[in-house]
Amino acid sequence: MSFKKPSRTMSVPTTQMDWLNDLPAQGLSAAQTLQWLQPWTEQGLLRHIDSALAAQLLRLYGQASPALLVAAAMLAQMEGRGHTCLPLADLCAPPVAMLGWPTVAVDGPQGLRALWAHLPATLADWQAALQSSTSRACSRLSDAPDQGQPLVLGGTAHAPLLYLRRYAGYEQRVGQGLLQRASEPLPVPEAAARRWLDRFFVPSAEAPAETDWQKVACAVALRARLSVITGGPGTGKTYTAARLLALLLALHEGDSPLRVALAAPTGKAAARLKQSIDNALTSLQDQVPEGSGLDLNTLIARMGPARTLHSLLGARPDTRQFRHHAANPLDVDVLIVDEASMVHLEMMDALLQALPATARLVLLGDKDQLASVEAGAVLGDLCRDAAAGRYSADTAQFVQTVAGQTLPAEYRSAGAAPLLAQQTVMLRQSRRFKGAIGQLALAVNRGDAAAARAAFLSPVGATPSSRSPSALLALQPTTPQAVCALAMGTQDKPSYADYLHLMQQVPSGQDAEVHAAWVRSVLKAFERFRILCAVHQGEWGTQGLNAAVQKALADEGLLKVTGEWFSGRPVMVTRNDAQLGVFNGDVGVVLPNSEGTLKVWFLDGEALRSVSVMRLAQVETAFVMTVHKSQGSEFEHTALVLPPGGAEVLSRELAYTGITRAREQFTLIEAESGLLEAAIDRPSVRASGLAQWWL
Repeated sequence: MSFKKPSRTMSVPTTQMDWLNDLPAQGLSAAQTLQWLQPWTEQGLLRHIDSALAAQLLRLYGQASPALLVAAAMLAQMEGRGHTCLPLADLCAPPVAMLGWPTVAVDGPQGLRALWAHLPATLADWQAALQSSTSRACSRLSDAPDQGQPLVLGGTAHAPLLYLRRYAGYEQRVGQGLLQRASEPLPVPEAAARRWLDRFFVPSAEAPAETDWQKVACAVALRARLSVITGGPGTGKTYTAARLLALLLALHEGDSPLRVALAAPTGKAAARLKQSIDNALTSLQDQVPEGSGLDLNTLIARMGPARTLHSLLGARPDTRQFRHHAANPLDVDVLIVDEASMVHLEMMDALLQALPATARLVLLGDKDQLASVEAGAVLGDLCRDAAAGRYSADTAQFVQTVAGQTLPAEYRSAGAAPLLAQQTVMLRQSRRFKGAIGQLALAVNRGDAAAARAAFLSPVGATPSSRSPSALLALQPTTPQAVCALAMGTQDKPSYADYLHLMQQVPSGQDAEVHAAWVRSVLKAFERFRILCAVHQGEWGTQGLNAAVQKALADEGLLKVTGEWFSGRPVMVTRNDAQLGVFNGDVGVVLPNSEGTLKVWFLDGEALRSVSVMRLAQVETAFVMTVHKSQGSEFEHTALVLPPGGAEVLSRELAYTGITRAREQFTLIEAESGLLEAAIDRPSVRASGLAQWWL
């Protein structure tokens, strides 16, 4: 964001008491508004960058109104919470619910309500204050020529939205880009597509009459250059994507090979995507008739490894710009992106800019998982109609012709059918979560706190594969020691003791294959169990629990901690480093190589890679990680820790995401009673205007 030279120097009253006493007579000035914001910043209610934006606007635009300065600070705060914009309607009354501040900061003499008594009360007055001709700090999205104001007003006349300039640009480009890819119809050889789909999808003997949503998703994806496939764990998103790739290869025309790329936000998710796609294509080759010319094994080899989005786009150090962009696009015909719920708005903008106009984009993800840490919820915006379907008559007819599937009446649109909904398919049958963990996840997802709690008391639908009756366990300890005990191993549950016992069995000699097999066994054992947290700080956050677990394991003799780097230390990369081939979120374990030198080892499928500990500066210990960082991973046993007094940081999506990281066993650790219910009762909603581009 570029700014003009400040127009004047800001004056600030000498004491708060002086100007507070003068307020009834002279009203609130812009300088006094900044002084009102300052204590909130000092108390940590606002970030320094929030109040700094307001101060900068006053320096640049001397006639900026108090309303504009407050709106700017609130907008910056919202961006820090993952929102891409601020609905102005939320400012017509003190945004108590939006901010979630303590009572004293809301109702005190210098609180939120006291400040709002001096601010506009209606939507029209807020719009007028932001677009005052004397402030020049805010423009409308449609203004021409654009003068580069730092704030942008978008949305509609009845629902205006305030943006930071760069997020307005991201949202406009992403919205228009997705709309264009979904709206341009592609020719489909319907008869040939039907033959291949019937070969790739054999009706289930258990439920032959049900709609095969996986088959529907493949058919729908043929119609345009954008398709979205969403569904919970075990619904077969990558299984479907593999069959879509086989279908596209079978229908591909021309002499040039089909260029396919696989990507995901994290290295772990990328490795899982590649492994799942390869396994599905390998098994599918048996269903391909001889002489058809369809060689899926060659496709597997030509795709190469799945990559992180940063690696795919060509991340460069010390810049937000990527090597691939509109002037240097990716060399790809089909791009499949898994774990799309983690893709934030800025990354989606970069991806669409780098993707050739002729390429197909397939997004896979669970719409109910946590959105990205950064601002935006692109998959959530794309999938707002996924559960309802809202398919048009044309879509229903196409699916019937190409896939032989009848879309149920409840998923057809009686009125207008949103364009993006026609390219979105929700997979509705889970093949993994039919036991206790699945029932718990479903209860959380639908907001049924009573059913979620009851699942721990008497697990529903548990099967032998879920180790019934211990598939679910709920603990309410008074100290974090229970977390440490879980990490060291209890009864039949996987724990960190599993990998640490294997680690102590270092093979003798320098045989590379033997050593590699040992490293794989240790890393796979480590991946069986993980502790997840909602927060970083405090004794119940990642920082406190990582230290506590490490000490407990050392006291038990399972670890020998010698300085910062020691054998057995699990670490998470916290910064992308393309030169080393490591990216934010990658998790590895410190182990000696065959010569005894410590390295951090990472496992991608069956492929090992290692980096010297001396070259990894941006890492943190990873016995415990946040739920956000766990997305794209699964563990045989997952423990979710909910911190005391943490109701304001909990959400339904956080609980759901943590639960669905578990394959066989899940342990809930609540530092105080009622935290699960508090999380379920707080569905997170991110402010966004993205969907306005296609609704």
